[in-house]
Order: sequence, then structure tokens, then C-alpha cells
Amino acid sequence: MNKKFLLKPLFSISLFLISVLSIQAQKDNNNNYVDSLKQWSFHFQSTIIPQIHSKFNGGNYKGKNTLSAQGDTALSVTTTLFIGRKLWKGAALYFNPEVAGGRGLGHRDNSNPYDENSYTASVGVAGFPNGETFRIGSAKPALYVARFYIEQIIALSDVGIEEVKSENNQIKQQLPLSRLVITAGKFSIADMFDNNAYAHDPRTRFMNWSLMDFGAWDYSANTRGYTYGLVVELIKPDYEVRFGATLMPTTANGNVLDWRISKAGSINLEFQRGFKLFKNQGNVKILAFRNVTKAPAYLEAANRLNNSDTTIHNYILNGYNDGGVKYGFGISLEQPINKTSGFFARVSWNDGKTATWAFTEIDRSYTIGLNYGGSKWKRRNDVVGIALATNGISSQHRTFLNTKGGYGFIIGDGSLPNYKMENIFEIYYKAQIASTLFITADYQLIGNPAYNADRGQVNFFALRTHLEF
Repeated sequence: MNKKFLLKPLFSISLFLISVLSIQAQKDNNNNYVDSLKQWSFHFQSTIIPQIHSKFNGGNYKGKNTLSAQGDTALSVTTTLFIGRKLWKGAALYFNPEVAGGRGLGHRDNSNPYDENSYTASVGVAGFPNGETFRIGSAKPALYVARFYIEQIIALSDVGIEEVKSENNQIKQQLPLSRLVITAGKFSIADMFDNNAYAHDPRTRFMNWSLMDFGAWDYSANTRGYTYGLVVELIKPDYEVRFGATLMPTTANGNVLDWRISKAGSINLEFQRGFKLFKNQGNVKILAFRNVTKAPAYLEAANRLNNSDTTIHNYILNGYNDGGVKYGFGISLEQPINKTSGFFARVSWNDGKTATWAFTEIDRSYTIGLNYGGSKWKRRNDVVGIALATNGISSQHRTFLNTKGGYGFIIGDGSLPNYKMENIFEIYYKAQIASTLFITADYQLIGNPAYNADRGQVNFFALRTHLEF
């Protein structure tokens, strides 16, 4: 067993703890279940995003992951049902069936432009412009289970409670201000970590990947963004601490998760502290992560390419040896200005030595932005957002991408002789059309896509329709 990795005993101990606490909670509640709607939470969302990018001067690059220089259009659709059920004192079960279809903008083989098999979706930009898309083999709609997990809340003090309303994966209830929360099952690790109020949900806020989460956080997830694991949260009035142990995919950006928890997986630790600025409560979060996978080292992969190794593409995506380690950190700031407005900033970094395995090919990222509510123009539920992001990669990563045939799972133009940071500007206006319907106009300008200064700037336009109730 890998002594550096303790996922297996952590899973076992924590699941045993949940079982013991569940039995005790049932006794405390005298098994007095009230089978009524108060015990349930039902919510729904549907998001449709058509997106286009203009024709641009893309240089003479025709790599497997090169963003098409011709104007292109793509459509993504997701529909999710959020079901929650109270179980016993402090416990609830959540279940999210989801349907997703469509694709992101990407690379098209211009020698056969009408063959859909010649198209590679969601590639060509590290800070990808649509957070509702993912790397899948087919654009056809598919039904799957996004989340299925149990949550146990344990009061640590009888002093102070807060009322929480029914929301997505949240049952209406009273929560102790000081509590321990244990979550086990299938979920998105981003549900609990890096939960920035102003830049986290691409269905309602900024759409760019490097704005919705820490860009350099190679967070554990399958192709669709979900994983299995265990998260323990200590919530106190003045601070919060979270620890998570989750599964990584067996291949880079793959849909199959690696259950060999003694050899592969991810651990995440986050500390959150509140502060007051402008008489409003803000907070800062500090996240550290460590992943263990089969991800190979970039320099080793580059050496193999230089030695004419024809199996390198499979090697960089599949790996053959255990023990590839990627670690990093992120710092997130969010500060409300008033009830509907606020600004945010993030900084994230990873060591950049081993291949990206789950999220996107960013090794360091810096973002800042503002969301401003529409109260001043009598549109209280409208929001305008503006943000900047700058992404970069390590020297090892650059060496690999500049080696002929060096491709990751999302970027790679075949060579990278003129590296520059990838720069992103995003602005959107979200308008409430009806009580449950929102329409968002979104514009992004991305310079040096995939860190390639020879490829200039690209304009992206999107019109997002979001329905929720």
C-alpha cells in the first residue's frame, strides 16, 4: 500500500462514522418520520447555449487540438432534476439525474469539413469558453446520474441556528451555526470546494472554464465533471475547514474512475475565513490539493517524442505507470458590495510536471472580476458581469507542446515556438425574462489560444437560456 496515500482507511473510518451517527440519530428522532412534502426537495434546471466564434488569423497550425480558424458554431444542452429527501435527524439523500448533449467549439479537419467524425469538440483553448461542455465522444443527448450522495449534519453546539431555504440539493431546514458535515457518494468536488459566489456556476454567471473554478486546480472528475468520494466539513461562525478524498479517472479526462484507492486518487484541503470590507461580510479561501494518477511526466513524454516513439499519444492520455503526482494551491477572494453586487479574485498554481489528468491544461492562473446587480436601472434580478483571466503553463509543459506530436487532451497545435500567456476577457448581461427564466448575452475575447502567440485573438459570442424552478 502506498504509505503516502491514505484514502482507503479514510473512506472506511468515515463511512463507519456515518453509520454509527445515523443509528444514533434514528434513536434520537424515535423513528418519527413524517412522509410529507416538507421532507422533500424538488428542483429543476435546463440550460441551452449556442456559441459561435468568428474567423480569425490562426496561422498555419493544423494540430489534432488546434481551434479551427474558420468561423464555427456549437450548441450545448443540459437538463437536471434535483431531488432531496430527509432521512433522519441531520441526514438527507440527494439524487440528480441529468441529460446532456451537444458539443463545444473545437477542431475540424478542413479536408473533410462535412464529416462529423472529423470534428473534435471542446479543444483548442485551455480556458475553454463554455463551462457547460465537456470532452465526450458523441454529441448525442445522454441520460446519466450526475449526483447520488448522502449528507450527515452533526450539531457541535446548541447556540445559534441559521435558516436555509429549499434550493438545488438543499432541503429547507434549520442548521446549527457550529456543525460537522459529512458527505459521501457521487458528486462534483466543486460543489463543496472553491465555491465562489460571483464566479462558479457557468449556468448563471461567467462561462469560461478558468473563471468558474481555479484554473490550475486539476480537480478530480470524470469526463462529465463528477466523481465518487468523501468530504468532511467543519463549519464554525468565523471559519470553515474542508477535507475531501475523491477518485481520479483511469485515463486523462476519461469517464471511468480509478477505484484502486491505495494507488490513485485526490486529496483536497480548504480553509475559509470571513472578513468585513465596505461593511459587508466577505471571505477568503485557501485550497491545497494533491493528485496521484498514472499521468506521465511532460519531460519524459517529450524525450519519447524526440526518439520517434509512435505510441506517445496513447501514453500521454492513458499512462502506464502508477505514481504520477500533481500538487498545487489556490487562493480565492469574494467581497460583496451590496445585496446584488460584488467582486472576486483568484490565484492558482500547480507544479506542472505531470500531464493534466482531469480538468484543463492550466498550470497557473490569475483572475479578477465584478458582478453588478440591476437595481439602479430598476432590474433588480438582472446582472452584468465583467472579468479578466490570464493563464500559463510550466516550462516542462511548454517543452512538451513544442515537441512535434505533443498533444494533451484539450490543447496542442503540433508545436509551440512562440509561447505567451493565454488572456481572456469576458462580459455578460443576464436578464430575467420571467420568474424562472433568464437570458444571458455573453462575449469573450481570447488572446493567444492554447498559449500560441501565432494565433492572435478570437471572438466568442453566446446566448444562454436558463430555466430553473
